Amino acid sequence: MTTQPGESEEELLTVAAVARRLGVAPATLRTWDRRYGLGASSHEAGEHRKYCPEDLAKLMMMRRLISAGVTPADAAEKAKKSKGAVKLEKIVREFEVREDIVAGINKALQAFDVDFVEETLRAEFDEDGVELTWHEIIVPTLIEIGEAWQASGEGIEVEHAFTEILKKILRERSTPIESPVNGHPVVIAAVGEEAHSLPLHALEALLCEMNIKTHFLGARTPFEAVSATVTRLAPPAVFLWALFPQNANPDFYRNLPSIRPAPRIVLGGPGWDPSECSDATLVMGLGNASAEIKRAVGL
Repeated sequence: MTTQPGESEEELLTVAAVARRLGVAPATLRTWDRRYGLGASSHEAGEHRKYCPEDLAKLMMMRRLISAGVTPADAAEKAKKSKGAVKLEKIVREFEVREDIVAGINKALQAFDVDFVEETLRAEFDEDGVELTWHEIIVPTLIEIGEAWQASGEGIEVEHAFTEILKKILRERSTPIESPVNGHPVVIAAVGEEAHSLPLHALEALLCEMNIKTHFLGARTPFEAVSATVTRLAPPAVFLWALFPQNANPDFYRNLPSIRPAPRIVLGGPGWDPSECSDATLVMGLGNASAEIKRAVGL
């Protein structure tokens, strides 16, 4: 068995197990391995390769980048350069890709049947909520759209249409809360020149499901806007999203006004460098982000 230093047999995963933890189809993992070289590094003669924590970290980076709007080829290059590992105990939920729903949405998008896509997504959100729908339907759909565009060079209009549909529906689900659990809203913003805001809309809608009030600042939020908002609202938590490293400057949150009680700083997105942000809470995925914010508001 070829393993990494300090790696145990129990930390190695099959394709199916990794797919459940990432919320992607097993076929997608095989495509990423074949096309981009993002495969499993551990194997035993005569057996299928298995994924180690370092492999899992790269694949999670790949998924997060594509779901935020980065092309698969660019996402793969960034993912292969990423370092670190993801311990399996950090991933507490598993997901099954709803391949029938994903296929139906993709077919409708190709025909520009917006009504079908909106009706389908609203029904899934009502049935399963934001987190499950995001992982089992939305992210796999975004991945398939990206892969199709990568293979043919056509269909960028499909990705834009789907993104706008998602934003519309997620905004609908982020309605004002009559009796929120938090007196002061949680601030949500994308920092610097960060234009990819879809994950922010998903987080806002998920927090709304939890009866947590938010103040959404959106994409390309300048420091001055976040600073003034923190002073005015005294939020229990501030969530800052950065997809790219050039936008993820730790000074952004370190220079925010000092207020009491101090808000919990929660950082989302692969742009943040964990080694430079030990004084904040770095999260991976909607579930981790919402869990940290729940703690910050006292739930």
